Amino acid sequence: MSYAQKKELSGNRTLAIIIVAILQLGLGYAIVTGLAYNVIKKAAEDLKTFDVEEQPPPPEEPPPPPKDMPKVPPPPTIPPPLVRMEAPAPPIQVIEAPHPPPIPQVALAPPPPAPPPPPRKTQSAQSAKGDLRTLFSTDDYPASALAAGAGGTAQAELTIGTDGRVVACNLIRSTGNGALDSATCNILRRRAKFSPARDSNGNATTDTIRTPTITWVVPAE
Repeated sequence: MSYAQKKELSGNRTLAIIIVAILQLGLGYAIVTGLAYNVIKKAAEDLKTFDVEEQPPPPEEPPPPPKDMPKVPPPPTIPPPLVRMEAPAPPIQVIEAPHPPPIPQVALAPPPPAPPPPPRKTQSAQSAKGDLRTLFSTDDYPASALAAGAGGTAQAELTIGTDGRVVACNLIRSTGNGALDSATCNILRRRAKFSPARDSNGNATTDTIRTPTITWVVPAE
């Protein structure tokens, strides 16, 4: 190789080294500049979001009062307002009614003994004149019943007193004519005679008997 060629090769190598050095410097500058920009941007954002709390200044102490100044009593303390609260209603108390006192048992006197039963009747009343139908005759026919041509059959229930006389007459069968019914009882009261009934002690007692049927027939003219 000639000297001129060596010199030219040496100059090209130097130029290449210089260009590489320039490129490295530019690349480093760009990198440094970009990093710095990011750091500055982040710092600015932190400054925007960071709040600085200002501490208030300490309160100033009031100056001491002068020595010759009279002491003023503190203002009276106003009590808080009274709050009225409604008291709850008292519970309802159920008061049981007192039980009535027991009623004392009063011993009742025994009832008086029942009266002895009356003496039993041992003999009934007997007609002193026999058949009671014999007490009636055609002369006893009531004029009103005779004029009306009325007749009929009657039967009576008689109450006989202790003296043997009829004290009551009740018709248990009517003739259908008032005049004939009245005449039947009137004749029996006036004419009938009885021996009174007797009880177990032999004393006269009242009795009730029934008469035989008494037939009223209009007499022939």
